[in-house]
Parts: sequence; structure tokens; C-alpha cells
Amino acid sequence: MDTANDLDLHLDPNYSLGYLTRIAFRNFSRALEKRTMLHGVTSGQWRFLRVLWIEDGITQRELSHRVGLQQPTTVSALKGLEKAGLVHRWQSPDDRRKLHVYLTPRARQLRPLLAPFVAEVNEMATRGMTPEEARILRSLLRKTIDNLSEDIDVDVAPDSSV
Repeated sequence: MDTANDLDLHLDPNYSLGYLTRIAFRNFSRALEKRTMLHGVTSGQWRFLRVLWIEDGITQRELSHRVGLQQPTTVSALKGLEKAGLVHRWQSPDDRRKLHVYLTPRARQLRPLLAPFVAEVNEMATRGMTPEEARILRSLLRKTIDNLSEDIDVDVAPDSSV
């Protein structure tokens, strides 16, 4: 193919990895939120809860990094999580600049109710794939993330997605 045709091909949404992953992410988020909203949890809140269920009490900065969001977006999201009664923020006794984020008892009780939903949505997404194809897909997506992270000098934790 010549360069002009290559460029045209990359403009085709059905060929564009960026477009396809964005649509896949949007569909993941909507399918998950359809389930988590039964318990009053949005897909945006889910991203923070899932990180905190793995490690409660991390700093606000670390949480922002693991979820893959900028600090101002995280601050705004945490205000909503506090208002919903899902987290508390506490100033570090060692360093007053650091805020640690802790789950409330209500948020801890949601884990066994919400965790099965992510498995269900992942199973839906890989329907018709063999286990090996699903493994390869995950491997290729991780490689894609690594490749792009090198370019933008950002390290996004693998647990920040649906």
C-alpha cells in the first residue's frame, strides 16, 4: 500500500485501535454501571472502590495514579465518594500535605455485592472467544498500554480498567 492509502486506512474507525478501544471501554463502563447502579454506585465510583478494596488507606496522589486520572479529577471524584458515604479522607500525621483515603464500612460491604459484576461483564466481553484468545487479547492490550505509556511518560496501573 502507498502512504496515502495507509493514511486513509487509519482514518477508518473500524481499523483504528484508538477508536475500537474507546468504544470497547465505553461499552464495558455502561454494562458494568447498569449492574452497579442497582447498589447506587456509578462506573466512575467503581474505579476508585476497586483500587481501595485492594489497598485501603493509600494516599490521594497514589489513588489518582492507580485509577489513571489527573489529581483535580480525583479530588472532585473523592468529594462525590465522601458525599455518598463511601470514603473518608484523613490527613497524614507524618506529612500534613498527604491525604489518605479510606473506605467506609458501607463501601466494604459493597465489595461482595459488586465484585461478581465485573466477572460477568468480562465474561460477556469474551463470549465466543477461547480462553487462549482471551489471554492473548489481555496480553496484547497490556503491551499496547505499555507502548503508549512510554511515549506519554505515564504509568497506568493495570487494575484501573474494568
